[in-house]
Amino acid sequence: MIAHLNGHVAEKTNQAIIIDVAGIGYEVQVSDYEREAAKYGETIKLYTYHHIRETAHELFGFSTLTAKQLFEMLISVSGVGPRMALAILSLGDVESIRSGIALGNSAFIQKANGVGKRIAQRIIVDLKDKVGLPGAQPHLGEANESENTHRDDALDALLALGYSLQDANQALSNIDANLDAQVRIRRALQVISSKH
Repeated sequence: MIAHLNGHVAEKTNQAIIIDVAGIGYEVQVSDYEREAAKYGETIKLYTYHHIRETAHELFGFSTLTAKQLFEMLISVSGVGPRMALAILSLGDVESIRSGIALGNSAFIQKANGVGKRIAQRIIVDLKDKVGLPGAQPHLGEANESENTHRDDALDALLALGYSLQDANQALSNIDANLDAQVRIRRALQVISSKH
């Protein structure tokens, strides 16, 4: 199983980017959001989900573990396949999508290509309590980037340690987002250990 790829962006297509890793090109399906952020020639790391079918092996890529775990949550919903999950992730940054689900904003989810009202409502019912972010407001613009970076760094570290997105979110929810990521990680681990 391929867990992540680290290489440079060799090509970009409508739905994928090709990452050159030591002379081997890996075609990775990514969201529009990820594809637009990728720059030709730059070195990037993508966490990957290896989707195996009878007729094809496909790699789906994500710049953060948070995005990968949200993708895995989405495809766990009946009727949502990998491409539909990518379409949902193309709506904006991960925080916006998680907020939209947590707030039950089906109209926002339906903006994704191929997502109808019934599927959007099913996603909300299945994932609303799993994505965290109670009371957060969805945003599609450039939010406070430094705050998002801290949050992603701390959240990604907790996910890498094996904690669920829900547990990691809850642990970080009352910790000042402006603190250094290492401090937030230590405090979150204390919160998690106090609950077990």
